Formats: sequence, C-alpha cells, structure tokens
Amino acid sequence: MQLSTMSRKTIRTSVLVTLDVIAILTSMFVTYYFLYPQEFLQNVNRNDFIETALLYCGLFIIMAGLSRLYRVAWRFASMTEAVRLASTLLLSTALLFIIQFALYGEAMERILFLSFCLSLLLLGGIRLGSRIIMTWKQDHGRLLLGRSMKRRKDEKRTLIIGAGRAGRMLIRQMNESNNHRMNPVGFIDDNVQLQALTIHGVKVIGTMDQLEEIVEREAIDKIVFAIPSIDYQQRLAIIKRAKAICTNVHTLPMIEEVAAGKVAVNQMRQVSIEDLLGREPVELDISGIQSEVEGKTVLVTGAGGSIGSEICRQILKFSPERLLLLGHGENSIYLIERELRELKLDVDLIPVIADVQDVERLREVFITHTPHLVFHAAAHKHVPLMETNPHEAVKNNIYGTKNVAEMADECGASRFVMISTDKAVNPTNVMGSTKRIAEMVIQNLAKTSRTKYAVVRFGNVLGSRGSVIPLFKTQIEKGGPVTVTHPDMTRYFMTIPEASRLVIQAGTLADGGEVFVLDMGEPVKIVDLARNMIKLSGFTEDQIAIEFSGIRPGEKMFEELLKEGEVHPEAVYPKIFTGIVTEEADLQGKLERMNELKTSEALGLYLVNWANDCLDSVEYDQLKETV
Repeated sequence: MQLSTMSRKTIRTSVLVTLDVIAILTSMFVTYYFLYPQEFLQNVNRNDFIETALLYCGLFIIMAGLSRLYRVAWRFASMTEAVRLASTLLLSTALLFIIQFALYGEAMERILFLSFCLSLLLLGGIRLGSRIIMTWKQDHGRLLLGRSMKRRKDEKRTLIIGAGRAGRMLIRQMNESNNHRMNPVGFIDDNVQLQALTIHGVKVIGTMDQLEEIVEREAIDKIVFAIPSIDYQQRLAIIKRAKAICTNVHTLPMIEEVAAGKVAVNQMRQVSIEDLLGREPVELDISGIQSEVEGKTVLVTGAGGSIGSEICRQILKFSPERLLLLGHGENSIYLIERELRELKLDVDLIPVIADVQDVERLREVFITHTPHLVFHAAAHKHVPLMETNPHEAVKNNIYGTKNVAEMADECGASRFVMISTDKAVNPTNVMGSTKRIAEMVIQNLAKTSRTKYAVVRFGNVLGSRGSVIPLFKTQIEKGGPVTVTHPDMTRYFMTIPEASRLVIQAGTLADGGEVFVLDMGEPVKIVDLARNMIKLSGFTEDQIAIEFSGIRPGEKMFEELLKEGEVHPEAVYPKIFTGIVTEEADLQGKLERMNELKTSEALGLYLVNWANDCLDSVEYDQLKETV
C-alpha cells in the first residue's frame, strides 16, 4: 500500500529532525571532550551540559522549521540552500549564547564555536549524502556496464553553443545519462578566457565567429543552443544562423528552469516557431511571488488546459503547501497530475474533477481546502464555436467565473486572478463579449470583497490548443495547403510560459479590480507566421502553398488590448500595465434579462451590445421575441 504525500512528508521530516538532533548532540559532546577531557570523564557539570545540548537542538529545530529547511529538496540543493543552513545554525548558536549570558552572566564561547563548526559539517553531510550516494551509484553502474568510454554508433556529433552554467549542466547530465544519443564534440563560446579549456571532458573549440567553419570541419550532426539567459534579439540571430547550416537544432528551456536546476537532456527540444516569434521574457518578482505562494494552498481552474497546466508548472517552483488541479475533463487533469507527480516535489497535489457551473461542488471544494490563491483559467475560448453556441459560452464564461469568484469571496481567499483575452476589447463575437462581461463580474465583486481580485488580458498564445500553430503544423505535415483567413489579419502573440508568468505576477500586484495588460510589442501578421512555420519545417512556399479562406464569423481583422485612452501611461511593473476599464452599474439586472433570451441569435446580439456598452441601441423586447 502506497504512502500518502502527507505520510511521506511526515516520515521525511521526522528522519531529518532525528538525524539533526544526533548530529548536534554528537558535535556538542565531541567538542566538550576535546576541550575539557578530564571534566568530561569525571562528569563535572554533566546535567548542565546536557540541558545546554538539548536546548541547542531545540533552538535549531525551531529555527529550521521557521526557515523551512525541512521542505528543501536536498538532492537538488545549491549554494543558496547551503547558506540558508549555515545561517540557521549560526542564528541558533547566537540565541544559545544570548540565553546563557542572560541566565548565568557567562557563556561557553569555545564550546559553542567549535560545536557550530562541527555541527555545520555534520548537518551538511547528512543533507548532501543522498546526492553523493546517487552520483556514486550512477558512476559505479556505468563502470560495471562498461559504458564509460564507449560511444554508440547512432550517437550524433553534437556542438553546444554556450559553455556557461546551462551548457555545463547539460554536459554533466549527459554524462549521467545513457539515453541521449549524443556525442558532444565541443563547446563554442565567445568568452576568450574559456578558449581551449576542457569542461567536464568537453573542449571549448571556438567562438561564434567560427560557427560555420566548425560545423563543417567537425561534421556536426546536431547543434544545441544552451544560453537561455541571452536577450531575444541575440537568441533569434544565433538560432537563425544555426538553422541555416544545420537542420537539427535544439534549444534548452528558459532561464527560470535552468536556475532551478531542472535542465535535463530529455528537456531539449527542436527550435520552434515560439523561438523565432517570441519576445524578451517578463522577469518575475521572485521574492514577492515566493512570499505569496510558499506554504499556501493554490487552486487553478482549467488546470488541464494549455494556460492552466503551465500555471501549475510555474506555481510549483514557489513551493506551495498544496496545489488543487481543478478541471472538467478527467483525461487532461490525469495527464497534468501525472506529469507534476513525476517531478517528485514536496507539494500535495490534489486533482479535482468539477464543473465551474456546479455551485455546490465548488462550495464543497472551497470549504474542504480553503485555497489562499485562485487562478481562474477555465473558459470556452473558440470564437466560431461560441458564435453558434452562445448559451454554453454564457454558462461557462460568465456564470462559471461568477461561481468561482463568489466562492473565493465566501471562503476568504486572499487573491483571485481571472484570465481574460484581448478579444474582450470592443468585442465583435460571443466569446469576447462573455469574457468582457466576466471581467465586469470580477470588478463588481472587488468593490465589496476582502479578496483581492484582478484580471489579466493577453493576446493569442503560441501552441495552445485551438491556436493556429497546431493547425498549421497539421496542414504542413499533410503537404499543405496552409490556410490563412486574410492576408492582412494580425494578432498579438506570446508564449504559454510567458502568459503564465504574467498571470502569477499579477496575483501579487493586485489591490482589487485591476485589469493587467502585458506590453506585447508589435502585432504579427498571420500570413508571416505561416511562412515562418513553412520555412522552419524545411519547405518552401512552392512546396507548401498558402491559401486564404476568408474571415470567419465573429473574427476581427486585428485585436486590441485596451480601448484608446484606457491604459495608464506608467507601467506598474516592467512590461505590465494597468487598464482603466469602465465598470457595470446594473450588472445583476442585465444578467437577469439576458437569461430570458431563448434564441442564439438574440442572445449573441444582446451580449455584443452589452459588452460594447450600447444596449440602448437595441430594443430588448424585440430580442425577446426573436425566433
């Protein structure tokens, strides 16, 4: 029978506490014997010394609990965690010194100093033991299997761009793994001090100026771009240059994943359209997010979707106590739960199958788990489908949002963040209109609730389900044509991780009722996106044709993030702005009147006019009678 997450956590903490007590007691008694052997053997002041040693243990355990040392995954610990351990022990020693001096007018300075040094060695050894054992097993296993010096015939000759931290981590993990199918030929790096040096057995063989020459000379089969911290323009130039001379170009994850020590060989991926159309990422206020998330319960609705699942991945980096994965589709929730559990992090993951339209089920979830933070990503987002199914859009996007937001208020959640869309600005379709009305619901609740509500608007997300990227990929795989609605159709684009980071950051910035908007740069023509994808797939427009299919119902030629004059000129955070959005005075009355409309045509017209603040131009009685 498998242990629950809480049981494993309790056992792990108990074992660490026990080992810590043994380590500190050992250091105290060894120090006492070393400094005062005669007194130790004659049991002089034995009771006082035992009391002091136990007090030292108690102080350290209390301070370690407050600094969350027992929640650190020491297998992946870095210098930051080592400093935290040393600081905690030093503070405990200082407190013991103060207590002794206050009670007795003197303190055992020499014993405390040497005990601190020895305890630090023992406590650090305990925590690094698992890493040492794991490394020994891997190295010993490879030697036993005779794999240390042999190269497989199917391994690709690989050039790594970047000999920095990410590149070094990549080589180290390649050495630890036997499944990567790569033979690292060398690094290239512009740092002159690294030239001709060897890093983890791999030589730095040149600079970026020599890229083409090295690829030809060394018969390179594969290039891995391993500089995740570089700015976007340089990244774009290097990737395009590498793609021009080698079809097999891979890249590592973003800098946040590298900094967290999560770079692995199997996380490399082919260079994608996101790399060529992305922008410089929004940097997070790590400390602000950490203070809001660490040790708290977080609920994400729509957790199985593209945005919701990425929010879950990003949230886990900030060590929540509990993460609720709420969604209506059981398969998508099962997949994201399985993915997150494989990370083996010390977080209680709770999958919740629930419909945001079911108020009683939501109340049960909120009362049971009392989430501190709520990220509401559940919604119907497909524009043409919602045009023909407006009642479903209303139930899910408006009332679903209202239900979750009201439960957050009722159960005392600290913050609530709703994910909206640029289609909520001057909406011409049902989907955009329902999202704008959902924003009004949030703003209305923010006026009276102690929960801090916020809305985050962004444009199209590259690679999300329902976006043009998967459609274009499928069309290219079938040999074309790639269908674009109109040659002048433009959209704002951002990557899924970037959108998710913005949502999380907004959760810490909210004071109540704001609409946050990302500075998304310049809009991109859809036809240019199609052309880039065709080139990235190794084809030309002569081989894969582009056809224009015409604008679909409800679509706009271009999208906006805010109406003219609705954005504050000053960013509240780098690349994040706050919108000045009008509130709805008669919200409940209009919701009730909306429910009386029976036909899709009447409801759709009502929604668009309401969202655009021009209901007066529509005769409500005529809409009620529309058949």
